[in-house]
Amino acid sequence: MSSTTLSTTHTTLSAKLLGAGLIASLVMGMWEMMVEAIIPNGAGFWSAPTYIAATILRNLQAVARPVPFDLVAVMAGLMGHMMNSVIFGLVFAFVIAPRFKSLIGQVVAGMMYGAVVYAVMALIVVPLVDPVMANLNAVVFFLGHLMWGVALGALNYRFTKA
Repeated sequence: MSSTTLSTTHTTLSAKLLGAGLIASLVMGMWEMMVEAIIPNGAGFWSAPTYIAATILRNLQAVARPVPFDLVAVMAGLMGHMMNSVIFGLVFAFVIAPRFKSLIGQVVAGMMYGAVVYAVMALIVVPLVDPVMANLNAVVFFLGHLMWGVALGALNYRFTKA
């Protein structure tokens, strides 16, 4: 295999793994947004990205519920969510996934990884950095992280086996 072919193959795989993190972020994000909009006492459809944006846009720490649409907040929150998902997705792809060779193995590993990411976020990061995120329903947030992990594991398996 020539160095050009190897370089192209590596670049294509890297792009696919970036895509796995992005797609998994959409799975989790849409789940969180839809469920927060329909459950009783939910924070509203725009709550998750707005609360994520509150990490840097501190005035959003006191946003009303249900959370209204704010273009800057939603765009900043979606970018932050997707960026984090890509970073955590690459950690999964290069550190965890290689230990699991089957689709089921990577899906289960992804789900467990999602649970660990949730625990770190809910117990350490959110209280210290972005306390308004605690207004999201904890069960919905946890299930969203599990769904993110399942999608990440399945997509990682698919993209590395293609």
